[in-house]
Amino acid sequence: MSDRVDVAVLGAGHAGLNAIKEIRRVTDRYRLINGGSLGTTCARVGCMPSKVAIHLGELYAMRKQFQRYGIDGGESLRIDETSALEHLRDLRDTFVDLVLANTTDEMEEELVDGYARFIDPHTIEVGNRTIRARAFVIATGASSVVPTEWRHAFGDAILTAEDLFELERLPKSIAVIGLGPIGVELGQALQRLGVEVVGIDSGTTLARLEDPVINQAAVEILQRDFPLWLGEPARIERADAGAGVRVRAGDRERVVEKLLVAIGRRANLAHLGLDRIGCPVDARGVPLFDARTLQIGQHPIFIAGDATDGIANLQIAAEQGRIAGYNACHEEHRHYARRTPMAIVFSDPNIASVGVPWSELDQSQVVLGQQRFGPVGRALILGQNRGLLHLYAHRRTGVVLGGAMIGPRCEHLAHLLAWGVQQRLTVDEMLQMPFYHPVIEEALQDCLHGLARKIE
Repeated sequence: MSDRVDVAVLGAGHAGLNAIKEIRRVTDRYRLINGGSLGTTCARVGCMPSKVAIHLGELYAMRKQFQRYGIDGGESLRIDETSALEHLRDLRDTFVDLVLANTTDEMEEELVDGYARFIDPHTIEVGNRTIRARAFVIATGASSVVPTEWRHAFGDAILTAEDLFELERLPKSIAVIGLGPIGVELGQALQRLGVEVVGIDSGTTLARLEDPVINQAAVEILQRDFPLWLGEPARIERADAGAGVRVRAGDRERVVEKLLVAIGRRANLAHLGLDRIGCPVDARGVPLFDARTLQIGQHPIFIAGDATDGIANLQIAAEQGRIAGYNACHEEHRHYARRTPMAIVFSDPNIASVGVPWSELDQSQVVLGQQRFGPVGRALILGQNRGLLHLYAHRRTGVVLGGAMIGPRCEHLAHLLAWGVQQRLTVDEMLQMPFYHPVIEEALQDCLHGLARKIE
């Protein structure tokens, strides 16, 4: 069977679906090829179900604070694992259904089930089907990395973000290997849901934090929830009599029931056969592409979302999908405009980084502001006043460059800061913005006041 269309999109995640929206404005001669389950990474195994788990963990953890507010009986509360996990999956299915309702559910012959492989720059195979297109968009996403030797030796004990939410019961104990954003979020959520957790990372930073001051604060705060073994690689072996897995890092060891491997994600590109059609690739097998147009070399092929091997982010994936979809249909290409970098980790307290990374700051031209959340009135009321805010500004001009933070509701502070950095506001200009009382945002205001006194 052979099809001829204008554009074919590989992958039905957020990048692919947003590409389709742009393509439909121009032509109805398109195909969307998707292998595996429908539903975006975010809705099915990523952002949304993980946030449900985090919220469940936070609700259950609140029982430990009841007594300080004069509420008795918190110690008698128990979590019903079966009901909690069923609720998580119900919400997960709702998110997936919402995504599919206005996209793939409306498709008939336009949706092709299977995995694509390039034959030439204008032709792919999907099973026994051939599809020829004027242009392609690659939006095949990414998957969790698990070392092959671990998968072979400990397959039944290994979990990843892709399969964690399918569990019918929670393990009694787990080692989280890799403490990037996914490992930190899920490790803390599991601990708060009653799992005995140990977190392990060969590096010394949490959640990709570059700012050493905020990273140290994050380590001090999060290790109150579960042990953090940093600076040594994990070594694993079957425990005696096959009862779980023995995990070692340096001189520390523990036997756990399961391993949650969160050491990174890899773009799903290996099966596409890009090397066969002359696409130049890097050491990780990711094709070299124009960061503005998202075009791969001179080929009529564009790439978007997690398939680019960048940091996973739904908003970036969606915008790249729109750009790639538009450019696949038009001779005159649009450019992808990078916005102020912003990363948020939904741990408790939140961790966030905004703007110029610490490693790229010229320390001789920068002034730093610091504000603890301890005395912030709203944080004290909430009983969530642990944390620290760090801001960076240019020494002479006062332009705010970015910052990093760990603290309550920093998901909101990060947005305010990112908007200021995007508009190249100075410290004084940000201080002219309205602030209310009592709110967490006063921590940002106080930190800006401290910065203002340092501007030359």
